[in-house]
Amino acid sequence: MILARLEKLQDLSEEEALLSRIKDYWDERSAAFGRVRLSELQGPDGAAWLKLIESRLPAAGSLSILDAGTGAGFFAIILSMAGHSVTGIDMSAKMIRQAKENMLATGCRADFRQMSAQELDFAAGSFDIVVSRNLTWTLPDAAAAYKEWRRVLKPGGMIFNFDSDLRGVTFTKKEDNSDVHAGISMDLINECNDIKNSLSINEYSRPDWDRKILQKLGFEVETEADIRAKVRLDSTMKYDNIPLFAVYAKKGTEQNSDKQKIFGV
Repeated sequence: MILARLEKLQDLSEEEALLSRIKDYWDERSAAFGRVRLSELQGPDGAAWLKLIESRLPAAGSLSILDAGTGAGFFAIILSMAGHSVTGIDMSAKMIRQAKENMLATGCRADFRQMSAQELDFAAGSFDIVVSRNLTWTLPDAAAAYKEWRRVLKPGGMIFNFDSDLRGVTFTKKEDNSDVHAGISMDLINECNDIKNSLSINEYSRPDWDRKILQKLGFEVETEADIRAKVRLDSTMKYDNIPLFAVYAKKGTEQNSDKQKIFGV
């Protein structure tokens, strides 16, 4: 499997090869990941995440939401069950398949599409909210993704990004069955480490880096350094011990957006 992957990568550009590695990594983890996210959905953590997000929504009622890097559909499902119109995107076709299976298992309705979070196939101003979890650390150009998310947001729309500062972090295989990496092959963990170390975003202090990028794009930004105590309530779930930060960024009004265009942002 690894040899076949290397042969395929030889025919691609450096950026294309990296994107292919990232997609292949998540394809390989998709089935197990889908089961984990379904368990999370059905436990207290699903309700905890919904409470956190809805406490920050800029308006009441049904909103149009983009779940960027939906994975197995966690955010898309909990938010659609709460009455919102949600589109989940992921570059991994197998993850999208898992998201659709989890959607059927929970009886909700959401739209899932295979798509890069850095190049969105949506018109400007399509969404009220862009939400993402554990995605930006895997993006070759997270700044480009933020710019693209800004484009598809309506004036006054918001980005909710939940991620971790992975500077100096090395993922290792843990024998403890309560650990998030228990049962994952060493080959996959090494691939995860290699991908992380290949991405420049993991060289920066976060969420400070995210705040600066978003402010340059005209967003009002708030951050929380660690939200694990708010959203990880289920003692039966497996999580890592790395702080999980939150970024809440609000796009300016139409007038402010026009000013940003003048300055080429």
